Amino acid sequence: MSVTLIDLLDERSRRPPDPRLYTFLEDGTEVTLTRDTLASSAHRIAAALQSLAAEGARAVLLYPPGADYLRGFFGCVCSGLVAVPAYPPDPSRLERTLPRLRALIADSGATVVLTTSFILSMAELLFTDAPELRALKWVATDALEEGDAAEWKRPDVTADTLAFLQYTSGSTGTPRGVMLSHGNLLHNLGAICSAFQTRDDSVGVIWLPPYHDMGLIGGVLVPLAQGFHTALMSPLTFLKRPRAWLEALTRFGGTISGGPNFAFDLCVRRIPPAEREGLDLGRWEVAFCGAEPIRPDTLERFVEAFGPHGFRREAFYPCYGLAEGTLIVSGGAKEAAPVLRDVDAAALEAGSARAPIGAARTLVGSGATLPDQSLCIVAPDTRRVLPQGEVGEVWVKGPSVAKGYWKREDESARVFQARTEQGDGPYLRTGDLGFLDDGELYVTGREKDLIIVRGRNLYPQDLESVVEESHPALRPGCGAAFGVEVDGEEHLVVVQEVDARKWDGEVAPVMGVIRGRLATVHEVRPRAVVLIEPGSLPKTSSGKVQRRATREAFLAGALRELHAWCTTAMNGAGAHTERSAREFRVLARVPARLGARVEDLDAHTP
Repeated sequence: MSVTLIDLLDERSRRPPDPRLYTFLEDGTEVTLTRDTLASSAHRIAAALQSLAAEGARAVLLYPPGADYLRGFFGCVCSGLVAVPAYPPDPSRLERTLPRLRALIADSGATVVLTTSFILSMAELLFTDAPELRALKWVATDALEEGDAAEWKRPDVTADTLAFLQYTSGSTGTPRGVMLSHGNLLHNLGAICSAFQTRDDSVGVIWLPPYHDMGLIGGVLVPLAQGFHTALMSPLTFLKRPRAWLEALTRFGGTISGGPNFAFDLCVRRIPPAEREGLDLGRWEVAFCGAEPIRPDTLERFVEAFGPHGFRREAFYPCYGLAEGTLIVSGGAKEAAPVLRDVDAAALEAGSARAPIGAARTLVGSGATLPDQSLCIVAPDTRRVLPQGEVGEVWVKGPSVAKGYWKREDESARVFQARTEQGDGPYLRTGDLGFLDDGELYVTGREKDLIIVRGRNLYPQDLESVVEESHPALRPGCGAAFGVEVDGEEHLVVVQEVDARKWDGEVAPVMGVIRGRLATVHEVRPRAVVLIEPGSLPKTSSGKVQRRATREAFLAGALRELHAWCTTAMNGAGAHTERSAREFRVLARVPARLGARVEDLDAHTP
């Protein structure tokens, strides 16, 4: 029985019948890694690394998605070094991507960087203003001399040994390194294989980024755990041409694949009916969907679009997980269709899931807790365990829960060692809100993203959905709703990308319909609405909207604005007056420091 990832790789290297483990697809070419060649490459790279650094040292993986990434990752694991998956900074957007890399390297204390010859040749130019990066030990693993894998020495690694640091995506705060042990990973891999009912003849098709938990653990390590063949492609390939994903599923007979909510929506929008001909999705058994609140209309649109090409509604597999829990926490029955639940919108805002009386909101269930783990819903302030149907924070405990955050003892104790009012625990506080109903988990949103307007709990994803659907010139999945406090009261701000191909430049109709839909559907009036350039909304590597980063950019005036509208508070006549977005940003930040009210400030006073 495997105890570590090293054991798992060695066992799979000797396992028949299909020698293929991974095939990477890129620009019409294929690179296939067999079980034995992957193991021998990993041992060869590990032998070289063992001469450079001691066991437990951190090594940053700075590769584009591809075969070199896989060889480098497993080489790092087999060396006894702690892998730190990262993604290379984009030369065209260094001001946005380089700071995260610098912070990640500084936080992890990494001394080694594993990469390719091409990236190494660019390092001097890319990191001119980051001398601390150039000072690290850089290793181009594709340029290592062909050495003898027999020189590799098995490190002193156990189930409790740290395998790698999975840095969080930063959707709600500063990225933190989640400490995942070999034991955490093997337990979660077993849970995923059980939930997905994987077989030796399963076939994976994965485009998810390998430096993100869903791509690395779900897309790369699950196939290793079961031993089935998986076709991999770059996320850029999918984003540029979504049909490439479905083509690969058709060609390889893919049975397991998936991604965040936006991926399924992108296929519907970007693959017109005529281009769906020739696709065969009839062998797709598990279309996992997670990483953000799952929208029921997304499921419906995908089934309607691709049902005629073999896709079955029952293939959809809504699930819930997070990096702090290694990956998966809950999931449903593989053969069952997604569970939908209609709840009263007003009651949900008040913290309860009840049958609709007025306006309804449809939620998608994320399944039940997987074996050997337990889950409860807790009131964050009192730590009281809540009954079914009451909304609170999702708490989890079990062998998949990570060891904590790297070098953040106080925060680790608060997040990973929580106990209920009755003293039960320790639990992982996920920061996600949800409720249980007959054992089914329904995730309603992030606690830190919640917008509280006049006592009402507004979920940003609901507001964003209404905004993006209000006008064809607004890009789906490319908006952010967040709260800004003025005079001790929270106000709604909406930031939304436009589709340049569908926008005629007329602002008034777009602004009017956004405000009208928010008023009609959610009975809320935004304090500010900002239209920004396409592709400029802050997002994580997995495509999740970074609402806090968007809020900070809004207040700092750093958004790539095309047009901004905002209103002041009600004046004495009961009407709203407009102010520039710049004035609003200043007035949202200054009064708290001056002890003044917005209404008392004259924007033209020095």
